[in-house]
Amino acid sequence: MAAAQQREERLKQGEAFRSNAFTLIKEMWNLSNTPSKYTAVLMDEFLHSVFFLGKINKPPFSPEDIVSDDKKLNDLKDRYPLPFELYSSQLPRRSPFSCVLDMIVYLTRETLQGERQEEEIETEIIKWLQELIRPLKDGKKTKKPLVSSTICVSHSTNTPNTVRYYGVSMSTSGPNPGKILVAASCLSSWDSYVAGAVMTYYPERSKQYVKKKYFDGTIKLPKHVRCQAFNLSEKKEKLPCISCGNLFGLTPTSDDEWSYGNCAEAESVSNLLINVVEIREQAALSSETTSETKYNEDRKKAEDSVRKELKGFVGTMGLSRWCGEFYTPQPANIRFSKSGKF
Repeated sequence: MAAAQQREERLKQGEAFRSNAFTLIKEMWNLSNTPSKYTAVLMDEFLHSVFFLGKINKPPFSPEDIVSDDKKLNDLKDRYPLPFELYSSQLPRRSPFSCVLDMIVYLTRETLQGERQEEEIETEIIKWLQELIRPLKDGKKTKKPLVSSTICVSHSTNTPNTVRYYGVSMSTSGPNPGKILVAASCLSSWDSYVAGAVMTYYPERSKQYVKKKYFDGTIKLPKHVRCQAFNLSEKKEKLPCISCGNLFGLTPTSDDEWSYGNCAEAESVSNLLINVVEIREQAALSSETTSETKYNEDRKKAEDSVRKELKGFVGTMGLSRWCGEFYTPQPANIRFSKSGKF
């Protein structure tokens, strides 16, 4: 009886994944249906990430399982062919909900830039995300498949109305998909300071988060940086967890210690450091190593360790075709004629 109940629960969770994947594809299609190369590239990256997670989901879902309508499926294939070709052989650089976030940030700024203060833009972005995720299914669990639970906002408080940078928590279910996308983000998309900080602890061993003895890439953000996380379900402020305190010097922290790299702070801080050179220069490495050569050698060793772990996780999920490449999103097929809403 217990086994039958477990199977039924897995099927319900699987249906929630498929349903949420289709709903998010529909939303992203409609949002990207604008004359913008940037939104088309985001849609392309989003599709690849969703199809990849569908491939390794339990139970697995093919693109055809997710989009069962032939016309809609053919429209997607015509406009975005590469995600269909490469979702089994190349890894995504980040989670799909990060693409959703970037789409909403971009469109909000396009609409409100010059008319609103950054604080108002932040409010609109969070409100839009909350409205988008509200109808998505979660079965009996509070974590919704493919949906991030937390958003983080980072910016300098020294200058009034300075640009704010956003990040969301990993939109994955199960331990291995999260570990795969954290490692992929470290190796292919995050700012090198953020990647180094996460690689200092990656991966956890038997639920124990152990700092590497040979490498310390953790950093301390300047005191004037605001790095504030919110629960997306109710826009309730969240203290950084112990992990974010260890990685970025954020204080005060809660009593929680989540998997390193899964929190929204990692992506938000990465976007801040990539875009604001002065803050990146002010962020201090925690390592006491004085030799740049020694630091680089230790970092290379940490990167090799993360890549090795990543290959192991990918193999465990049955992706034997992966040859070490990460997916590079492309603009939409210019031969495709837009057909309106999905």
